[in-house]
Amino acid sequence: MFSKYSAPLELNRRSFLKKAGMGFGGLALASLLQEKAYAGSHIYHGTHHTAKAKSIIFLYMDGGVSQVDSFDPKPMLKKHDGEDPTKFFKVQPTQFNNNGTILGSPWEFKKHGKSGLEISSLFPNIAKHADAMCIFRSMTSKFPEHTFANYFLHTGSGLQGRPSMGAWANYGLGSECENLPGFIVLNGGLIPPGGLDNFNSGFLPASLQGSIFLPQEEAVANILPHNEVMASQKKKLALLKELDEMTVKKQGSHDKLESAIKNYELAYNMQMAVPELMDISNEPEYLKESYGLNHKNNFTQTYGRQCLTARKLVERGVRFIELTCPATNGNDRWDAHGNLIKNHNQNALAVDQPIGALISDLKQRGLLDETLIVFASEFGRTPFAQGRDGRDHHPMAYSVWMAGGGIKGGTTYGTTDEFGYQILEGKMEMYDMHATMLHLLGIDHEKSTFRFSGRDMRLTDVHGHVIHNVIN
Repeated sequence: MFSKYSAPLELNRRSFLKKAGMGFGGLALASLLQEKAYAGSHIYHGTHHTAKAKSIIFLYMDGGVSQVDSFDPKPMLKKHDGEDPTKFFKVQPTQFNNNGTILGSPWEFKKHGKSGLEISSLFPNIAKHADAMCIFRSMTSKFPEHTFANYFLHTGSGLQGRPSMGAWANYGLGSECENLPGFIVLNGGLIPPGGLDNFNSGFLPASLQGSIFLPQEEAVANILPHNEVMASQKKKLALLKELDEMTVKKQGSHDKLESAIKNYELAYNMQMAVPELMDISNEPEYLKESYGLNHKNNFTQTYGRQCLTARKLVERGVRFIELTCPATNGNDRWDAHGNLIKNHNQNALAVDQPIGALISDLKQRGLLDETLIVFASEFGRTPFAQGRDGRDHHPMAYSVWMAGGGIKGGTTYGTTDEFGYQILEGKMEMYDMHATMLHLLGIDHEKSTFRFSGRDMRLTDVHGHVIHNVIN
């Protein structure tokens, strides 16, 4: 390239991107990439042992599901309903310290399946799959406040900025899908306290961060292709590739520029793949009905579409899929500091039918055995009331469950005391859950490390044990 007033100027890739980068804003899908390099390059270390699962669907129940109203039946709460809890156990400080009397569960527990697993009437559709589930009734957290507890749940650390478990899964194995990110968050409308750092890649390569999709046709901004510009986009990508090769030949590799080029390529591929992914018109009507897409409540419809999309992502080889909760009428997530019955009824109505349909659909397609489903909150809730009719945060004992992906169904792990307040047996820490999840993917949590700040980092830090006796 020549200027009228200067010597010849070589247009290399760096200067081209600097001068023309804004012209590729739509192509780069900045809203998806959050202005960070999405696709860097690194070598996945692969499995350390035979994997049970290929993908994980993480059903995040934002706010804290009450364990004594869902998956850990405690008849003693009804027997002593309205009594002072300090008569029976020492009450530890709670988040708001507005402690009331013992509060019996408003929902009935029944035995389900051949295993006789006890689940409350909040979840009639999930309960149909009791024989596929392992309920962990002895889960704990280190944090009683949402933001820190969310970081701990998602990243294994209460500190902001660590890599999410979805990023770690993809760091180990990569994705089996070339046209979609390996870690996708299907956002039902509620980004959890702590924000997008719950889904970040931290010090891992930027290619591993979670990409936020909405459960609608235009799942990410600018994703719908426009026929009149597709040929132009191809030419731009070809030019970028040529400039890339010129710069590498002359100056060597530059990770940030390589990542930017990968961004454009992935964004272009996603313009082909995402509209087809989000198109549910070819799904049979009975399946849409089973997922709740025709439900009278829009929040059930929203979560139903999330669950259906999660199944389609599993079919395409996406490694880690997280679902966040939709907003229900007048409720602050599952965070039932007051009006427990309304809060948990509506939140359960949003998720129960879609999750039941998801398990059935995966099983019918032969995918459940290779897909690990995890249902978890950041903590549980107190067995005594907060005020009159709510429950406060409770990190000392709560329930999560897993299904599929090598999990021994129809089982429980760990026990709490007769009030669901403290762990009696099989205490489970967040690190143990993460270690078990990685193990089922074929990853040894102690060997999956990344050198950062002078030490080998891992999802489980220096903690964690795989819970082998719940694995087939």
